Amino acid sequence: MASDCPPDRPYDGIKGCSVSIAVDTMAEGERIFNALKEGGTVEMPYEKTFWAARFGALVDQFGVPWMINCEKER
Repeated sequence: MASDCPPDRPYDGIKGCSVSIAVDTMAEGERIFNALKEGGTVEMPYEKTFWAARFGALVDQFGVPWMINCEKER
């Protein structure tokens, strides 16, 4: 579960953690990664790594860090 900040509480971004999404297919991960990177900053491209079929890290336009991970090539 996640929530936005109420208007009476100042938001200074998320620091020290990332939201991680595990996906079932590389295509699903690519779709999510591409949507989140619009207006954001890519920290690590969505690509093959030694631990995953595809992994990418980014900070979205609102300052939220994300990690997208797909373990198997499907």
